[in-house]
Amino acid sequence: MSQRTKRRVFQVATGNVGSEMVGRLRDHPDLELVGLHCYSVDKIGRDAGEVVGIEPLGVLATGTVDEIVAAGPDCVNFNGVWPDMDLFVTVLQAGINVVSTADWITGHHRNRNHPLPSGEKPTEVIDEACRKGGSTFYGTGMNPGLANILSVVSTAGMGRVDHLTVLESVDVSCHHSIDTWKNCGYGLPVDDPRVPGMLEKGCTVFGDAIYLMADCLDVEMDEVVYECELGACQEDVDLGWWTLDRGSVGASLSKFIGMVDGTPRIEVHLEWQMARNTVPNWDIQGCYITTIKGDPTIVNRHMIFPADGQKIFDARYFASLGMTITGMPALNAIRAVCEAAPGMVTSADLPLRAFAGRFGSDR
Repeated sequence: MSQRTKRRVFQVATGNVGSEMVGRLRDHPDLELVGLHCYSVDKIGRDAGEVVGIEPLGVLATGTVDEIVAAGPDCVNFNGVWPDMDLFVTVLQAGINVVSTADWITGHHRNRNHPLPSGEKPTEVIDEACRKGGSTFYGTGMNPGLANILSVVSTAGMGRVDHLTVLESVDVSCHHSIDTWKNCGYGLPVDDPRVPGMLEKGCTVFGDAIYLMADCLDVEMDEVVYECELGACQEDVDLGWWTLDRGSVGASLSKFIGMVDGTPRIEVHLEWQMARNTVPNWDIQGCYITTIKGDPTIVNRHMIFPADGQKIFDARYFASLGMTITGMPALNAIRAVCEAAPGMVTSADLPLRAFAGRFGSDR
């Protein structure tokens, strides 16, 4: 590893995930932070470390896409909440690769729910920009993303696969992004007829994971259907960063179901509990569970624990765990993305080693 040249990375956005990734870039033995793009004017011109609350890193935050292009990084790590198509196109055409955790896995959901004013599909625009610049674009995360690859790998020891379910069962109260949750209908009255549609649209990118897994398992989906249940807060809730009224949506169970010939084959379930006292209420297990029925049947639990010596009741660290497992699948794939053929790729296109971390010295 010491013989390798580090990949030069320009970080974009310093929200929940992006702030965590600045520190992870500092520590990553494969990567070098060469720039930080911020959308908030008050952050521009400040040291990247100061922006995210760590020691100075000698990298100043900038605010224009032209400054990203001028720096000539190998890759942009994009952690905005939503895709920035203008930024993507500009840097990809300039020959700069992009990895992103922003609402993009296969692009199917973006094409369906976020068509461009020009009438072009977002995937077509990204592919064209990659061709012009000889660059590569990759979207990932923990789930959707790494959790689905772990599920696919689990089928390697099976003689027959009949049905696959990936369940995310998590307490989401530490994900401090009000805009994200409002977009999914959280906080609205549980009987508001708009909520199921908002929740489906807000998390439809998880449905893209079904297409990703279907690609890996060589099966073609006829359709992906959606079902949900909503949990109503039984009291007013103050989360410290947001408040939920009694009777509003404070939990949900979403199911994306991939159908083949009228039979469910691949499913992604999301048990999200933001408020503890809701009806109905789900038994949150704090992990990702893959159940693959077939010959044999396999069940895997992917559990995340604090680093050695870190106390789980440190609320700030606990919140950072979710950001870490969301952002690191992108960082750890950067070398493979930079080495991949130009174009829009998914996790099905990258070698398994792309999802591995790197040994590094302790700080």
